Amino acid sequence: MQGPAVFMDISLEDQALELRRYFKSLGAEISDEKSPKGVEDDLHKIVGVCDACFKETNEADIEAILNSVVSIMVSIPLERGENLITAFCQRLTKARGSKLGVIVLQSIWRLYNNLEPNSPLRYHVYYHVVELGARFGNVREIFSGVEQLKKEFASCPPSNEQMQKLYRLLHQVLKDQNSELASKVMIELLGTYTDENASYAREDAIKCIVTALADPTTFLLDPLLSLKPVRFLEGELIHDLLNIFVSEKLSSYQAFYKNHKEFVHSQGLDHDQNVKKMRILSFMQMAESNPNITFDEITTELQIEEKDVEAFIIEVLKTRLVRARMDQAQRSVRVSSTMHRTFGRAQWQQLRGVLQAWRANVQQAHEAMKSVAAAQIEYNQQQLKA
Repeated sequence: MQGPAVFMDISLEDQALELRRYFKSLGAEISDEKSPKGVEDDLHKIVGVCDACFKETNEADIEAILNSVVSIMVSIPLERGENLITAFCQRLTKARGSKLGVIVLQSIWRLYNNLEPNSPLRYHVYYHVVELGARFGNVREIFSGVEQLKKEFASCPPSNEQMQKLYRLLHQVLKDQNSELASKVMIELLGTYTDENASYAREDAIKCIVTALADPTTFLLDPLLSLKPVRFLEGELIHDLLNIFVSEKLSSYQAFYKNHKEFVHSQGLDHDQNVKKMRILSFMQMAESNPNITFDEITTELQIEEKDVEAFIIEVLKTRLVRARMDQAQRSVRVSSTMHRTFGRAQWQQLRGVLQAWRANVQQAHEAMKSVAAAQIEYNQQQLKA
């Protein structure tokens, strides 16, 4: 078998010809002659058989060949760029094994990074990078967050429909790996809908709610209610369930579950996990109005046996949403601060009051320091006269 082609200072046409000859030597169905239509047509033919290089036993050779294909791809104007990129990525998905997976992912990532920042093809490459990353378990090395994603496309923003497609893919990939990040992606997706088309986002809105409810680290769910697609779900069971998690107590959820068991399970939600989350949310609500909560109140409101109260409080403290300490002697929990489950007008007014009081205290301290400083100056002057 002929070894991989080595390219020094040769033209793109000759490089494409060498690639044709190399792939033909591997048994690929490709001519070893140049295309009369030019390099782009050569490249389409090469991409159509590029997975033949996976027969090589040397991983460095495979990487070199794929990089050669990429080097031509970024060096010529592509009239059919989207189709070419899609075909290239589809061929790369035939790779088997983690080591080969890393090689093909690096090759397409190299293609992405070598395209001009204002190239509309970058979106299509990135989309396929995420697909390949999901296949080979490297998504988190590609996507770290929504803000990073926006920076990637700052020079050439994709269309709204393209971003929606990408957000859906990211959510699908991340939901079982990082539910918190998946929730953020879905919220961003819902934010792309307007009043005019929000009614068409029903499926996305339901996924967003379910992902947030199922995420064991997401407790502040109030912002979901303001999303336009979520508002279109008012009156439906999923919206009723969201409202329970936003502002009601465990007893409300238990009543909902009793009447709608099949619905809860049909959404892929785990009842025991829902109960666990509602207990924490209910405790937060209790703590908002009562800084000293007795063990008896906890066992009654949260339906917990007294022997499990301490373990439950430890779980609550791990969320860092509540600051408190247990007093076993008094059989109570002393709350020093808690995060509000909802942040409406009343909470804004409370925050305003806190800030005004803080400002008054700072002003009072400032005036006191001025008085101390004035007294010190006066004393120093009297000492000099004496």
